[in-house]
This record gives sequence, structure tokens and C-alpha cells, in this order.
Amino acid sequence: MAGIPPDGTGSGLNAQDLLLLPLGFAVGAFGTLVGAGGGFVLVPVLLLLYPEKDAQTITAMSLFVVMANAMSGSVAYARQGRIDYRSGGWFALSTLPGAIAGAIVVGYIPRRAFDAGFACVLGAIGVFLLVRRSNQGIVAPVTGWGTVRRRLTDASGNTFFYSFKMQRGIGLSAGIGFLSSLLGIGGGIIHVPVMATVLHFPIHIAAATSQFVLMFMAAEGTAVHFSTGTLHWDSSLGKALILAAGAIPGAQSGAWLSHKVQGGIILRALAGALILVAVRLGLKAAGI
Repeated sequence: MAGIPPDGTGSGLNAQDLLLLPLGFAVGAFGTLVGAGGGFVLVPVLLLLYPEKDAQTITAMSLFVVMANAMSGSVAYARQGRIDYRSGGWFALSTLPGAIAGAIVVGYIPRRAFDAGFACVLGAIGVFLLVRRSNQGIVAPVTGWGTVRRRLTDASGNTFFYSFKMQRGIGLSAGIGFLSSLLGIGGGIIHVPVMATVLHFPIHIAAATSQFVLMFMAAEGTAVHFSTGTLHWDSSLGKALILAAGAIPGAQSGAWLSHKVQGGIILRALAGALILVAVRLGLKAAGI
């Protein structure tokens, strides 16, 4: 796509950019299925499609799409009754400082270093999810100061019981907010595994609540990119809008599929996708 002249409209878009529409749909569907927003797939694809763009522009485009995808996915998950709003509200609030800082810091990272770092992060998470034994419940009771207990019944009548340390969830969310905004992935790719393994959320509740948190996390980073002028029509905003137009219906499809897929399958699909993308991006960073 890079290097093709504009179509004369002055928007910097061309007919081939319409291919971004099905890409957005696929990213939205898979991202919502695993509760990750799709940025972990979209960023490496954009890095490969637009090698001339800097890391800041790529992450800005991705965060814009993640924001639209998370809004659509949150609406779908809200209908299913699987969002833990009380926990998600605290997590979203705690991501604010990190999300703003990450959107600023990424402007100082060279493109090749960004590619290599992104590959390492994705690969590490993917391997962790593959080697870790699946755990559908809480191994030991969570007790002590800061422990909260949740009982959530979804729209289908399924009831989930779980407990976790709120202060731990807030602290982890703060760090995830920075890393996710820095990488342009929205944070769900990190937040869902953390919620499922460290905080002991049921995977379906973790995926749904993560979408709710993502909606705010991505909006915070996107606002920074708008204010700094990183997102502008001629080079990035038009393409991001096309991707978002595909991601919105894709998110609805992903949320519908999540209602029919087992939690273990979701985690394995997530791990496999992470490792494949990490390998491809790592090879690119190494010049192969």
C-alpha cells in the first residue's frame, strides 16, 4: 500500500485502502473473542504494511481502532451480562497516568528497537500461556486486607464466583496502562492473562471486563495522540477510520463466538497467535 499515489481527493487514501476494511473486521472479531482488543494483531500488520511510518504513528492508528473495537465489544458483552463493572471501573481509572505517559514516550523510540521490543513482549506472554497449566478456579482461598469477592450471573443464567486482591489489580492495571499505550496494543493482550491467572477471574469474565477497561485505556492514549497531532487525515486518521469501520461489526461477531467457545480454547488460541506474530516481527527487526 505504501508508495501508491493518492486518488486525487486530498485525503491521502486510495482504492486499495478499502482492503483495510476486512482486516479491521478480522482484528475486531479475534480481538474481542480473546478480550484483547485486537491491537496485538493490528500493530505488527501495520508495521509490515507501512514500513515508512514511525512507531508513534503506528501505535496511534492502532489505539484508535482498539478504542472503537472495545466500545463495540463492550456493548455486546454488556448484553451478555459478563462485565464486572465494579472491578473494571477501578482498573480503568488506574490505567490513566500510564496510558498518557506511554503515548508520549513512544515518540522517542526508534522504529527497529520498537519492532524488536514488541516481538519480545508478545513472545514472552505467548510462551507463558502455553507452558502454564490451565486453571479454571482458585487454587487457594484469597483472604486478607483488600480482598473483594464477586458473584456475577450472566444473561444466560451462568453464575460465577471469584475473589481477588483489589490493590494488586489496581497496581497491575497501572503498569499495563503504560505498556499498552507505549506499544499501541490497548493492553487486553496483557490484561486478560493477568486477570485470569494472577487475579483468578473466570476467563469469560476476564475477557468481557477487559474490553470495558480497554475502552477507557485506548481512549486515553488516543486523546494524547490527537493533542500532539500524531493522528491527522493525510497520513493516518483516514486509514484508522476504515479499520475501525471494519472492527466495530467484527467485535460483535467476536463477542457472539466467545459465548460458544470454551475458556481453555480461547487461551490457547491467544497464545498461538502471540507466538506466530512475535516470530514474524522478530525476523523483521533482525532484517530477515
